[in-house]
Amino acid sequence: MVNFFKSDGKFSFVKVGTQLVVLSALVLGLVAFVGNNKTVTLNVDGKVSSVQTFGGTVGQVVKSAKVELQAADRVTPSVEAHVENGSVINVNLAKAVKVSLDGAEKTVSTTAQDVGGLVTQLGVASASELSVPKDARLAVDGSFVAISTPKTVSILADGKAAKTTTTARNVGEVLKDAGVKLGAADRTSQPANAPVVNNMVIKVSRVVTGKTATTTEEVRYETLSTDSDQMPKGEEKVTQAGVPGSVTKTYKLVLVDGREASRTLVSTKTTREPVTEKITVGTNEAPKEEPKEAAAANTGAAAPAMMNVAMWDKIAQCESTGNWSINNGNGYYGGLQFDIQTWIGAGGGAYAPNASLATKAQQIDIANRVYAERGLQPWGCGWAASS
Repeated sequence: MVNFFKSDGKFSFVKVGTQLVVLSALVLGLVAFVGNNKTVTLNVDGKVSSVQTFGGTVGQVVKSAKVELQAADRVTPSVEAHVENGSVINVNLAKAVKVSLDGAEKTVSTTAQDVGGLVTQLGVASASELSVPKDARLAVDGSFVAISTPKTVSILADGKAAKTTTTARNVGEVLKDAGVKLGAADRTSQPANAPVVNNMVIKVSRVVTGKTATTTEEVRYETLSTDSDQMPKGEEKVTQAGVPGSVTKTYKLVLVDGREASRTLVSTKTTREPVTEKITVGTNEAPKEEPKEAAAANTGAAAPAMMNVAMWDKIAQCESTGNWSINNGNGYYGGLQFDIQTWIGAGGGAYAPNASLATKAQQIDIANRVYAERGLQPWGCGWAASS
């Protein structure tokens, strides 16, 4: 208890005044303390807290709450704004978000709290498909969001054309969503993992590989020619008619949308063998008609009666195929192929300049003369006489 009296019992005004001054200072200090202390609501990316602070500005309050602001952060009111008791401060921290927009990736800086706010900031269609829910919060240390905007796509399949609006990320998802099922061999105009773009046309080709086709083809026959001196030269005779053969071929087919795209030969079977055609070709040259000038060269001398005719016929057949007037231009003449020296030396000049211009009888006469002197030695085909 304060004693305001002196020791002698008298009242002390000095002591009372001093005590009043001290009391006043305490009261004023308490009033100042109560006046500067404020309660402020702080909302940091949706996390709300009540802060007791003596700070006078938004920046001071945020700093006192141990929130480190970056240049890209958004603060309302501004950091320089004065705060009052009951003020509300909203802080939206900047976040670097990796965004895949229709397959194209980029990093976006945003102060949005959740994915929905990011979509609004980017200005993409609200019907876009997102890899995470719209209410998913964005992390300050990084997030990833894939966004697929609605696109118009045309699908051509099974003879029908259809347009659809889709947010599918790739061609495979578009076809699945449209109920188009692909067989193991079916083809699409775009790969299944190709990203979808607006106004894309996707064509589905149905491929069938299990069918086969069989054809029968003709096989040409061969022709075999045989020479014969029993037939005139140039004459031909078919002794065995040719008959074509046949083979059956089996092919593996590839059908695309019902039409044959390719075929591969898998087997060949002979169903009928061809029959070879046989032809006999004559080689015997007919005796040439003696030219008038040649006939004039023959003296016309009569030959004696022919001797050894059968022998000379055999030799002539071998030497000249029996052509008694032959002249091949090789220096040998007539059916028995006399050279000029032998012909003249044996007396043939009495008949004609060379044997080809002489008659058969005249040639045999000269041959008998040579034969009487030298035998059959002058004729390479002399062996034929004994056959």
